[in-house]
Amino acid sequence: MLNIVLIHPEIPNNTGNIGRLALGSGCRLHLVKPLGFEITDTRLKRAGLDYWQHLSVTYYDSIDDFFEKHAEAKFTFLSSHGAKFHYDIPFEENLFLVFGKESKGLPKEITSKYSDSLYKIPLYSEHIRSLNLANAVGIVVYEGIRQLQL
Repeated sequence: MLNIVLIHPEIPNNTGNIGRLALGSGCRLHLVKPLGFEITDTRLKRAGLDYWQHLSVTYYDSIDDFFEKHAEAKFTFLSSHGAKFHYDIPFEENLFLVFGKESKGLPKEITSKYSDSLYKIPLYSEHIRSLNLANAVGIVVYEGIRQLQL
């Protein structure tokens, strides 16, 4: 099982879609506050449909809270600033795949501190900065499943 971590997600539809993806792929979802929406938002529920109650989801009050609770875990961070590609991630059981918020990505303190564990999805156009967050999570999660043959 893999762990999907969203740090400060802003768009309820993306989080709902990622929740549905997490459930469908057997992943756990971790949401780090502040969130850019209320968890009761109808857009979140519509995107997550009626699956949200079956989802393994954990909420954290802050980035520090998240890292304190998972001090011994293995992490991979996804950012358009990564030097390595997502298919080179050393996937393993219980790996935490950490994604930043839609508008700004991961905070600089994280990308600086964990630069050796920073990966990106290749883009083949100079006209975009990044992919939609829900799409990016799907690409990385299913590459992990493929490699681990879960």
